[in-house]
Amino acid sequence: MEQDFKEILKDFLKENGLTQTEFAKKIKVKQGQVSEWLHGKAKPGYDTLKAMSTAFSVSADYFLGIADTYK
Repeated sequence: MEQDFKEILKDFLKENGLTQTEFAKKIKVKQGQVSEWLHGKAKPGYDTLKAMSTAFSVSADYFLGIADTYK
């Protein structure tokens, strides 16, 4: 079953014990942006997705819902 980006992000934050603020700081965006993603109001762009993958050493495929795991 394919997950929506907001669900993928929620799961990632929970599994890694990260707050929205901690995640936002790590990828250099505002916490409000992360909140919008978690509420399905927006999705990250290419540069932000790249920052997420780089900051957490996770394949972009995971955040895109293509890969089931990031480990």
